[in-house]
Amino acid sequence: MSRIDYRGLAALDAVIDYGSFDKAAAALSITQSAVSQRIRMLENSAGELLIVRSQPPSPTEAGQRLIAHYRQVRLLESALARRPGDAESRPEIAIAVNADSAATWLQEAATPLMANGDCMLQIRLDDQDHTLTMLREGRVFGCVTSETAQVAGTTVTALGVMRYFCVANPAFAARWFPHGMTAEAVQHAPVMNFDRKDMLQTRFIAQHTGYTGRYPHHTLSSSDGFVRFVEAGFGYGMLPIQQCGRQLKQGTLIDLAPGKWLDVPLVWHMWDIQTPFTRALSDSLIATARKWLMQI
Repeated sequence: MSRIDYRGLAALDAVIDYGSFDKAAAALSITQSAVSQRIRMLENSAGELLIVRSQPPSPTEAGQRLIAHYRQVRLLESALARRPGDAESRPEIAIAVNADSAATWLQEAATPLMANGDCMLQIRLDDQDHTLTMLREGRVFGCVTSETAQVAGTTVTALGVMRYFCVANPAFAARWFPHGMTAEAVQHAPVMNFDRKDMLQTRFIAQHTGYTGRYPHHTLSSSDGFVRFVEAGFGYGMLPIQQCGRQLKQGTLIDLAPGKWLDVPLVWHMWDIQTPFTRALSDSLIATARKWLMQI
């Protein structure tokens, strides 16, 4: 591709971001056929397929690289075009984090940028084992993840360890774990899972009891709701110390496996883009995370 067609890149990015050609057309204020034509011209120029026409559409590896480039250019341009007091020129920065970080320390980290409304943050949630995918696809500027794999064009900074304990309310523990957390008990006791990607409970059960089979579970994709459901006795689950420390001290939750826990190291991946807002966000996020997370 000798010369990059940014109108085509805008169409490609919009289709992936909005999940359809017609929604992308509406966002760009052009017709759906115009969106399709721009993407076909971009693919002809690139000499390869850039988008899989599925439902929803998904980018190919080459498409992901072009989207990442386009969004980085937009971020840099927004810094150059920033005019104080002009809402139209406010830069938008997308990041991906795990739900437990979002529920505990992220608000403090984002406050310096969000308080004055000078920068718009798009915060996307996913499991800490999967947020790096959004970075690779160019959908976010940075991500909090448990993966340490290096992505070309990015920097990686260790944040600390989020320590999880397997907890339940006392009545639940007495009913389902009268002899402690055993392989037999976990086959019958309902557990709380965050979503289908959540493997914390599975990993802990295997490490602590040796059991690797199926177990009954509820699913609730809300970090705060997850805590409340465990406190209410609907199931047991893995909670970070930041969300269960007070309850453990008060006795409203108990540790089902005293002396056992699961440590999840978290790192900050970000595209190597230096603007005043990306630097401020990255510095604040790193400093805040290191204050909240364990440094081992």
